[in-house]
Amino acid sequence: MVKTKDALGRFGEDLAEAHLQAAGMHVIERNWRCTSGELDIVARDGPGLVFCEVKTRRTAYFGEPIYAVTPDKARRIYRLARAWMAERGVYADDLRYDVVGVIVPRDGPPVVDHVRAAF
Repeated sequence: MVKTKDALGRFGEDLAEAHLQAAGMHVIERNWRCTSGELDIVARDGPGLVFCEVKTRRTAYFGEPIYAVTPDKARRIYRLARAWMAERGVYADDLRYDVVGVIVPRDGPPVVDHVRAAF
């Protein structure tokens, strides 16, 4: 069982990465950081780039994890995506912003919900 919040987040990101790869995406980078924040997962889906925010929770009692991405958080991810592309010298005309919500209950299997083009 995953015990700490950080471990839960890492476990959720591991599940999200496996889900994205099973969907045919190629994960380029995880947990890219700069002074403005962090991108959870950067992936290629065909010729396009996907910037994926992962939200992991124990339950959906306070709402599904995917709804935890606020408009402010979405704007931050847009800025971070531009910073990542500039730093890496990688550009694409086809950009997408996905959210993967993961629920890891204390009993039972995890549930992964992938929303493409979430914002």
